[in-house]
Amino acid sequence: MDRIVVRGGGPLNGSITVSGAKNACLTLMPATLLSEEPLTLTNAPRLSDIRTMTTLLESLGAEISTMQDGKVLAMSSHDADNPVADYDIVRKMRASNLVLGPLLARHGHAVVSLPGGCAIGARPMDLHISALEAMGAKIELKDGYLHAKATGGLKGAQIHLEFASVGATENTVMAATLAKGTTVLSNAAREPEIVDLVECLRRMGAQIDGEGSGTITIQGVDRLHGATHPVVADRIETGTYMLAPAIAGGTIELIGGRMGLLGAFCEKLDACGLEVVETPKGLRVSRRNGRVDAVNVVTEVFPGFPTDLQAQMMAVMCTANGVSVLEERIFENRFMHAPELIRMGAQIDVQGGTATVTGVDRLKGAQVMATDLRASVSLILAALAAEGETVVNRVYHLDRGYERVEDKLSACGADIERVSDHD
Repeated sequence: MDRIVVRGGGPLNGSITVSGAKNACLTLMPATLLSEEPLTLTNAPRLSDIRTMTTLLESLGAEISTMQDGKVLAMSSHDADNPVADYDIVRKMRASNLVLGPLLARHGHAVVSLPGGCAIGARPMDLHISALEAMGAKIELKDGYLHAKATGGLKGAQIHLEFASVGATENTVMAATLAKGTTVLSNAAREPEIVDLVECLRRMGAQIDGEGSGTITIQGVDRLHGATHPVVADRIETGTYMLAPAIAGGTIELIGGRMGLLGAFCEKLDACGLEVVETPKGLRVSRRNGRVDAVNVVTEVFPGFPTDLQAQMMAVMCTANGVSVLEERIFENRFMHAPELIRMGAQIDVQGGTATVTGVDRLKGAQVMATDLRASVSLILAALAAEGETVVNRVYHLDRGYERVEDKLSACGADIERVSDHD
């Protein structure tokens, strides 16, 4: 099993090219099921989660080929006639549930296993189910599978989400593109990945308005056609690497980074003493006055502070001036990185959904274990500033969401390498 070895202590200087967004690409890929014509995605990230979604779509009958070293996905669902998403594939990744809406819209029936993914909270399917049922679907849970039917097809409906769920918004929007009549989805999630999905669906001929706001209106059409669409830049990868000079010092330029995708996050960086400057190529980040200052963070749905950057921010706060309080309001089990940071000398007190971090002068290298995707990269950030050698174990989580992290950081001067047991 691979592990990442980091010898910390030096500043980072250089540039990092931001990959296409994992969460956007995983949402865009199931859209191929909505049309018999080809859908091509450019700027796709090369990640294990993308391979898992490819395997799932191929099991449903889609044909997928990769070009330009994996950065272009050419997909065709002309012969996608299997509406059963099997547990053995779905269990590996939460985003697998996004085939439910497209399968139901195209075939009128679907059998989809309940999904898996990182162990950071329950993340139930009830909002997806209630939205599709409002559109006329009949859904029951049997033996761990959702059995969905829409006899006569889906119908437009007025739908209000109790929580602004990203996944439920995505599933509902995709399903509604082929429904009869108009669907109005209120309390919709507003994330950039949803805006990216709508732009892709619109290229395919969908009639959708209101993306990026709390209300999305979808006028159903008879069919969607093929399209080519570029995957939006990954705002979580951008934010993660913006924090590297915050903890290690130096200056990094994020090629393709966009401040508009990270408003609340950038405000916190400014408050803790980081300078973020927009450049012709992206964003340049550096400290203003040495060690950063502690700031309090509350995770919220977009446009608030992203839960997917909470672990990384905690790592930076471990060596900040003062005491910071991080409150996690999205997932109930997302402080599993805290005990590993404590192994490196951090002072963290976790009480329920709140973590209090008292900054220390220096972290110390240690053997640590990655527990989930974002936790794994938070440990690498901490290791960049730690004294001595840190070994991050179980980095298969990391490969689900970060493309060549060791190459990108080493190009900026980090002493980091990937080690395999068979090396």
